[in-house]
Amino acid sequence: MSINVIGGTLEQKEINAYIEHIEKNNPNRKVDTLNIELDGDFVNLSYTLTPVPFERIRRITGYLVGTTDRWNNAKRAEEHDRVKHSCSCGE
Repeated sequence: MSINVIGGTLEQKEINAYIEHIEKNNPNRKVDTLNIELDGDFVNLSYTLTPVPFERIRRITGYLVGTTDRWNNAKRAEEHDRVKHSCSCGE
């Protein structure tokens, strides 16, 4: 985690409170970078969160799948032979 305090200094306890606040408002996410800008009585926070890993799921030949690596040869052939449609939207 990268933390930058701009325009002054803060105690670690206060920095931890900001991190806790951000993570509380973003469940199951962790702070990746945090910029704390001190401006008189105001504090501006800008931060990024760690990316959430996800698996792409597609509908192929009537099945919802992430990958086809567990398919048998017949199902792979069915996917290979299917008509793939495209959209020329926006042209």
